[in-house]
Amino acid sequence: MLTTPYWWDGLWPILIPPRSLPANADVVIVGSGYTGLSAALTLLKHGRSVVVLEARRVAEGASSRNGGMIGDLLKPSMAELTARFGAEMASRLCCECRDALIRFPEFLAEYGIRCDFERCGRITGALSEAQLAGLLRESEAWRRVTGVQYEVVAKSDMRSELGTDAYAGARLYPHHAGLHPAKYVGELARCALAAGAVICESTAFQSFEATRDGLSIRTSAGPIKARDLVVATNGYTGPAGGRLRRRLIPVTSYMIATEELTPELMATLMPRGRVITDTNRLLCYYRPSPDRKRILFGGRPSYTEITPQESAKRLSAYLRTLFPALANVGLSHSWFGMIAYTFDRLPHVGKADGFHYAGGYCGSGVVMATWLGRKVAHRILGTSDGGTAFAEIAHPTHPLYRGWPWFLPLVQAGYQLTDLWERRH
Repeated sequence: MLTTPYWWDGLWPILIPPRSLPANADVVIVGSGYTGLSAALTLLKHGRSVVVLEARRVAEGASSRNGGMIGDLLKPSMAELTARFGAEMASRLCCECRDALIRFPEFLAEYGIRCDFERCGRITGALSEAQLAGLLRESEAWRRVTGVQYEVVAKSDMRSELGTDAYAGARLYPHHAGLHPAKYVGELARCALAAGAVICESTAFQSFEATRDGLSIRTSAGPIKARDLVVATNGYTGPAGGRLRRRLIPVTSYMIATEELTPELMATLMPRGRVITDTNRLLCYYRPSPDRKRILFGGRPSYTEITPQESAKRLSAYLRTLFPALANVGLSHSWFGMIAYTFDRLPHVGKADGFHYAGGYCGSGVVMATWLGRKVAHRILGTSDGGTAFAEIAHPTHPLYRGWPWFLPLVQAGYQLTDLWERRH
């Protein structure tokens, strides 16, 4: 079993021509994932010179490690958003997510990006009748505000969607999709280089200070001057992120890939090739690989950080509970990556300590990171396309949080108890 992402097979590392750090640029971007490269492409399109700094290899973080699942949902419910922000802002936040997904395939077509994008639909399985009722209430509230349609899958029809009896029913969003995340981010890097970006690997951002004519930025490869700075490090934000680090909560998400399965077994377990989540607060997420030969399965199986070998045991045990037919099937890969949550469970765009940023995608970053990276770029350019509801809401922190998420085991335990209570009652 390999402990590198399944997505990296045959694609890693992304080959970036070695470049020396330039003396200056219009914009310096820290981080070479979806956010940073999307921002870079937009800035380059409008004639700005861009240098992308990456402390390790390009896209080595979550952008090449995630489940490659694409949707247009937010973590808080419509009722929560309305209570927090009022009906108008709640509607704007939700409709912007809808618009981001509508724009996404257009963005792929604009740059000729090939990444196994497929509008396969997303199933959200409910583990009890009560959870199903709550899921459908929320889906209807979302439909009334955004116009996004959904379908209901009754328990009696679940076998036509999934080869498991674990769910009391499900919601289907036919417009949700999947892609190959490492192919996608590799294509973003290719496009950025072709447009004139300078990408410097093994170059860590250390600090910066304002000067009379812009910013002086310190890196592990030396200094660089720029007019603007973007920090696009999300779950990998370090101490140099300043106040932003106190607003992003790094969370480890683990994934496994099965060995290749027979076409007959795949057709039984995942006949329609959907991407799948469930209604638990500590949800699991899974899907067929783009070539339909494996099942890729992810979640957070431990209160504390564990090794890929241990996470493989725990995730595979749950996978085999869902699909007993996999009892004797081995694993080919087990890996993990860092996502970023926020205290309000919403993405954010803004400016902190003199730099621009976007992040906090809460596990749904493929579309929103691409969308908000573009928004950051337009905010730098000063165009009307920089407008976003996610820049108009406060980005909260907690007085006892300094960047190390000491409270996560407590939160996870609370979520598990609540999930158990809801399923039983």
